[in-house]
Amino acid sequence: MAEPDLSDPKLYFNRELSWLQFNERVLEEAEDEENPLLERLKFLAIFSTNLDEFIMIRYAGLKEQVAAGIVERSFDGLTPAEQLRAVSEALRPLIARHRKVLRQDVLPALEQHGLKLLSVGELAPSDREMVDDYFDRELFPVLTPLAVDSGHPFPRLPNLSFSLLVELFDPDRGEAKTAVVQVPSVLPRFLRLPPLDDGDRTFRFVLSEEVIRSKVTALFPGYEVRATYDFRLTRDADFEIAEDEADDLLQVIEDEVRKRRWGEAVRLEITARMPEHWADFLRTTLKLSENDVYRVDNHLNVGDFMELTQLDLPELRYPPFNTRLPTEYRGRSDVFAIVRQQDVLIHHPFHSFDAVLNMIEQAADDPDVLAIKQTLYRVGGRSPVVAALARASGNGKLVTALVELKARFDEENNIVWARELERAGVHVVYGFAGLKTHCKALLIVRREGSEIRRYVHLGTGNYNPGTSTVYTDFALLSCDPELGADVSELFNYLTGFSKQRSWRKLWVAPATLRGELAAAIEREEAHARAGGEGRIIAKMNSLVDPRVIRALYRASQAGVQCDLIVRGICCLRPGVEGVSETIRVRSIVGRFLEHSRAFYFANGGDERLYLGSADWMQRNLTRRVEAVFPVEDPAVKKKVMQVLDLCLRDNVKARELQPDGTYVRAKRKAGQRRLDAQERLLEISARRAALMGGR
Repeated sequence: MAEPDLSDPKLYFNRELSWLQFNERVLEEAEDEENPLLERLKFLAIFSTNLDEFIMIRYAGLKEQVAAGIVERSFDGLTPAEQLRAVSEALRPLIARHRKVLRQDVLPALEQHGLKLLSVGELAPSDREMVDDYFDRELFPVLTPLAVDSGHPFPRLPNLSFSLLVELFDPDRGEAKTAVVQVPSVLPRFLRLPPLDDGDRTFRFVLSEEVIRSKVTALFPGYEVRATYDFRLTRDADFEIAEDEADDLLQVIEDEVRKRRWGEAVRLEITARMPEHWADFLRTTLKLSENDVYRVDNHLNVGDFMELTQLDLPELRYPPFNTRLPTEYRGRSDVFAIVRQQDVLIHHPFHSFDAVLNMIEQAADDPDVLAIKQTLYRVGGRSPVVAALARASGNGKLVTALVELKARFDEENNIVWARELERAGVHVVYGFAGLKTHCKALLIVRREGSEIRRYVHLGTGNYNPGTSTVYTDFALLSCDPELGADVSELFNYLTGFSKQRSWRKLWVAPATLRGELAAAIEREEAHARAGGEGRIIAKMNSLVDPRVIRALYRASQAGVQCDLIVRGICCLRPGVEGVSETIRVRSIVGRFLEHSRAFYFANGGDERLYLGSADWMQRNLTRRVEAVFPVEDPAVKKKVMQVLDLCLRDNVKARELQPDGTYVRAKRKAGQRRLDAQERLLEISARRAALMGGR
């Protein structure tokens, strides 16, 4: 039998279609009636915002390639045009399901629980009076009616703008006219109506577009309003920067972020009742194809509905949980004393972000701390991390922050933080030209007697207290001398001129990570070929890199058992005879976003376990600065392996990837107990907290 060609396109799934399958799994959580109602609404909002980003970046990129005449095939064998067609075909049924569950299921059920979205026509006179007053005071001064005729070209509408197309009639001249009114994003979309009486516990809202529609005649005095139609525009939001030629990278990125609002149109969403001639008018004006137009039979921009999930309806949400400090913190406040005693594993969201923040804040005020260095990728709004670094600088520490300005859709935030840190006296650097700095690293240099000791925090997730409550991520606190020396040299690599190509313990992209990963997989293959046990367990967000996939195929051919927990995109085809028979792939989509990366290699009994910031994608291994680090403390290793074991045994939120590319929910065997990995980890966290007296 001929040896299979591991480059055969049939052995790979398409990246774009695999991402759509991930978003379908998000949609399944919205469809799942076991989830609380507001959580289902949240999944619908996440599906919508996920899709917006996909359209702005990936779909737009495919359209650019087609327009440029690129016919090169991806490693799964499709040209850009074929991918674009396949994506369009896959999108429409997903969008139809999304709209159906919102319109027929979630919104009616929420109405039964007192959350109502009303049209202006349904309002009582007192409510109508309040709405009219709101329009006059708040909306009318902000709105701009934009005529469309020979003297007024179609307005340049920004990315993700929501507008009304207004059909007018001039009774004096007997002429039809057209105008556009953009719904202002600077004002709330949901206008809450007052309680009907003292005992009213309902939440009644009117959407801002409904208010504008009801009063739109005020914008066109002397004209009759014949009809209004909602539409929403999505533009290409990706950009490339010639970093080598940029004198001021911060200013260049700031300029590009502003331009992002005005990229080429790539998608048009229109209300289902819009007549065909108006749909054609918008489509041709915006230079879109019919495949780029989506008719929507209810609300546009469901991402905005995330706001409603924060309403005071606790019975419609997941039960609350309290994040805790790691058990090593029990009754102790000196983080450095704790870490000197043993390495500490932090597992968000089950552990509080305070476990990280306490370390930074203690370092900021500790007179023995000499220097703090930290990478910042996505830190969120009103960041306590940034405040602590600024305070440390004010206290005379030597503080260095590597702020990644190119973190997509966080560029503006990061520009603000970079400037604030610079004003506080922090050394702010932006990393390498052509590379994103994606590693999550904190280094604290402290004088202890006659010695200098390095403390490190290395993680899989961002220094962001907001996402730490909804993303699962690992982090390690350590003062291991070799690891500390590696992190110190990593920062020198990031901030200075360095051609370093080796580290003691870290695997660093783009220098060593790909080679170290390949070697680890090949060692498992060698153990299996020699008659031993080969075993790989890997957890990540995405698996795309074809060289890594081929290495896994070769390992599987040798008999290595590979269990892969891949939350999002997976281009590897498992279960193919003679190629990937021993590879299993599962995805977990649940209450928390699975974001941690962990890599286990049996290594002939000398087990190796690593955590890190990198997925197995070309961009992570080649075009980003990433750090993968070893877990060597037996107690920490045991905790990580427990998490991986739970993920592999999850039979509630796990889906298993089939050889044909479909995902099937993991099935419980006869007599097998229900096991939701995230629920079980919450239970374990609560039990450990009880041992700590509730801390």
